[in-house]
Amino acid sequence: MVLEGNPEVGSPRTSDLQHPENQGSCVLSSPSEDAQPGEEPIKYGELIVLGCCEEGGEETEAQRGEVTGPRAHSCYNGCLASGDKGRRRSRLALNRRPHANGVKPDVMHHISTPLVSKALSNRGQHSISYTLSRSHSVIVEYTHDSDTDMFQIGRSTENMIDFVVTDTSPGGGAAEGPSAQSTISRYACRILCDRRPPYTTRIYAAGFDASSNIFLGERAAKWRTPDGLMDGLTTNGVLVMHPAGGFSEDSAPGVWREISVCGNVYTLRDSRSAQQRGKLVENESNVLQDGSLIDLCGATLLWRTPAGLLRAPTLKQLEAQRQEANAARPQCPVGLSTLAFPSPARGRTAPDKQQPWVYVRCGHVHGYHGWGCRRERGPQERECPLCRLVGPYVPLWLGQEAGLCLDPGPPSHAFAPCGHVCSEKTARYWAQTPLPHGTHAFHAACPFCGAWLTGEHGCVRLIFQGPLD
Repeated sequence: MVLEGNPEVGSPRTSDLQHPENQGSCVLSSPSEDAQPGEEPIKYGELIVLGCCEEGGEETEAQRGEVTGPRAHSCYNGCLASGDKGRRRSRLALNRRPHANGVKPDVMHHISTPLVSKALSNRGQHSISYTLSRSHSVIVEYTHDSDTDMFQIGRSTENMIDFVVTDTSPGGGAAEGPSAQSTISRYACRILCDRRPPYTTRIYAAGFDASSNIFLGERAAKWRTPDGLMDGLTTNGVLVMHPAGGFSEDSAPGVWREISVCGNVYTLRDSRSAQQRGKLVENESNVLQDGSLIDLCGATLLWRTPAGLLRAPTLKQLEAQRQEANAARPQCPVGLSTLAFPSPARGRTAPDKQQPWVYVRCGHVHGYHGWGCRRERGPQERECPLCRLVGPYVPLWLGQEAGLCLDPGPPSHAFAPCGHVCSEKTARYWAQTPLPHGTHAFHAACPFCGAWLTGEHGCVRLIFQGPLD
């Protein structure tokens, strides 16, 4: 066995230290290092899972092949269908820990592969093992970093995982049961947050397992960098997209990139698990910004900073908008019945008699009715009695995850074909944002339920009729 200590791994030339961007993902001022008793802990930011809304309970009209009445809608946007429990939840706040647990690269060793397991027997020593061949591996030891906090995300329910995520299937809901094979890694990624202002937050592919190790096997994409260090990619990769213009009213979708184990940024591979890496993007970094999207090949997370969340609507504002919309007494233009958005407190239930429904092609809002079916066009196709356009006819539900909204604008638009309602700018942003799916596909999806968007624009402006009196 040959051990070659390389002090350069811990030098400023290490990829972890090569980020010129010192701007933090959030800026909070604190006169002291730790929160005083009774004070709120310093928050680095929040992670929100996209598509945490299940449509279920009863079969849909498309599954039944008929239209008989309002279908059940188990809408839990803003909460997992089974409820937020422990580390498995729809959102997680990352707060400064009482004691730093971050790590940073220290020494690199060249070692014969059969002796790797013996060399990594110390569970208190964090390390990354790169298997180059059957007879040669490179091990990079990591040492304690008193200046950072580390948070790990993955499918595993082991204690070292801070945020347990499961696959979100297209159309909403989590894949469950033994037959649902997950594509999310057990130790998908890790996030390191600076404990001091400006609390810069960085993301890295792969997380440390129960033995404090990360293994990149012989088939994993890995390489030696020009300065003699090692880097690599995980099997299905960790993709990140930073929005252009921040996460605000003027936002536009950015470009999806892949993050390496050492935090470098690369263009996407030809397919998700290809062994050939993309090109290094030297002018971009792994620093998370407000609105950054993190895709783990099965679930997509949204990163919100404390400053960004201050600009987002609150749950009280969303409830006030619901009450204001109902106070306008919108009516069904045919049945002349008064429509009203239900309270989120109703939970899992079918639409009630006052539930507004929409023709997603034109945006005309009606009450529920059972006529106008066009079975020759499909089981869910209906003809709007006002403009004669034929398309899906679905109930409207207000989006309840405030962190997904770009602005506190009025609920004027609905995603097609799911019917989740939000502001115009929020709807248009998500309708223009392609989310990764499978090995190389991208689809725009409703952020509240994960349903793939359809139609020319992916959303529609709602057209309400006011009361006749």
